[in-house]
Amino acid sequence: MQDARKASCVVFKSQGGLDFELNYKRLTPEQHRGINGPHMNRETDMKYKKELQRKLESVLINEFYTVEELIEILGLKERQAYKAFKKITYHPGKGMKREDIIYRLMGNRSYL
Repeated sequence: MQDARKASCVVFKSQGGLDFELNYKRLTPEQHRGINGPHMNRETDMKYKKELQRKLESVLINEFYTVEELIEILGLKERQAYKAFKKITYHPGKGMKREDIIYRLMGNRSYL
């Protein structure tokens, strides 16, 4: 039997979300578009966003990261990563702050 679940963005691209594995959640069509899905139910949407933010916090454990490190850790596309993080303050010899990175990956919002 084939799995009918489809990958859906947690932080939608229209909300500033990026295309990377952690930003996808596998949902059945009913879970995705049903009355309790993230498009129709704000509580479900917030639940998924909080889960993503916690995952990012558990994966990004260092205080600073370079774009190259984020590409490696998160599986981001190179062009996408450089464009997404170009406005984040870069601290010479250190990189970008973890909090700023997570905030950007969450569509410039915090859910926790």
